[in-house]
Amino acid sequence: MIVCVCRRVSDREIVRHARAGMSFDDIQFELGVATQCGQCEGCARDIVDQCCHSAPVAALRGAASAESVAWAGSPSLG
Repeated sequence: MIVCVCRRVSDREIVRHARAGMSFDDIQFELGVATQCGQCEGCARDIVDQCCHSAPVAALRGAASAESVAWAGSPSLG
């Protein structure tokens, strides 16, 4: 769903950035959400808050580390 009509920013984009550990201010700077008319700010902040509570950054970093270890042991394709 489009959250920010002015900048055409979807909820999926906001979620992806929030789960990568970005704060609302970082997401606002990166995507431009809530920088024009401001009508979407409340909704965008709610989405970021929901992501922070449902998947903490520490859990994401731990999962990424496990994937890195698995890929490091894989034979190269070169």
